[in-house]
Amino acid sequence: MDWNLAAYAITGLDGLAYGLLLFTVASGLTLIWGVANVLQLGHGTLYLAGAYLGWWLADGGWGGLFAATAVGALAGAAGGGLLAITLRPLSGRPLDQGLATLGGAFVAADLLTTVTGGQPLRAEAPLPGSVTVLGQLYPTWRLVFIAVAALIAAAMILIIERSVAGAVIRAVVDDQSMAAATGIRTRWIQAMVLAAGCALAVAVGVLGAPVLGPAPGVDTTVLTLSLIIVVVGGLGSIRGTLVAAVGVGQLQTVGVLVAPAALVPFLLTAAMLAVLIARPALQGRPA
Repeated sequence: MDWNLAAYAITGLDGLAYGLLLFTVASGLTLIWGVANVLQLGHGTLYLAGAYLGWWLADGGWGGLFAATAVGALAGAAGGGLLAITLRPLSGRPLDQGLATLGGAFVAADLLTTVTGGQPLRAEAPLPGSVTVLGQLYPTWRLVFIAVAALIAAAMILIIERSVAGAVIRAVVDDQSMAAATGIRTRWIQAMVLAAGCALAVAVGVLGAPVLGPAPGVDTTVLTLSLIIVVVGGLGSIRGTLVAAVGVGQLQTVGVLVAPAALVPFLLTAAMLAVLIARPALQGRPA
């Protein structure tokens, strides 16, 4: 294969890994926003906390990785449950919810920075080597992460679209009042989705730490891109979130590589505006 073509293909693989990482975070955010009706602006900090946890507990061995992932998931679920209780007085007030969660995220991020020294840290992966892909060396763990994230995406789509629990979640997303009228305990569903979404963000932070490691500012990057993905993909839509996340991942890697330097800062904004403008027209076409 031509070297330049192989380089673009490897960059595209990086974009897939980055996009799937963003999907695993944004999918929880879109369900929290769509089901629990909570504007959770601390989601990036949950990922960052998981990444720091992965750096601390996952010492390059499988045991440490499993322990860190389990601890992260439990801590995230507990935090999500506490958040559901804390934000209940702010129900129906999304701006107040956003302000409260963003303030908490700033405090948590500052604490993490203070405790860890504020320097970018390197998280060790259980598979630290590389394999040859298209004639070039590629990190083994990144390929493993792509496979794991793809399995998470497939499982979420199956759960949301094929299971009874997914039908209940879709009902709450479509019409919360009607769902409550049919006997669905919407508050419990909302709390469970909030806990599950937060648990997923922290657990993915552990698994994704060797891909996007713990460092100051990572929380802001993850949150910003996740919000873009949720808006572009459609609130509560897992398939839309997946497509949008992979697209953002490619724009942030391949797009940066091939676009003129002067246009790079505007790539994501231009793509987002194009999708938002075109989507109503596309949705209005007959099947």
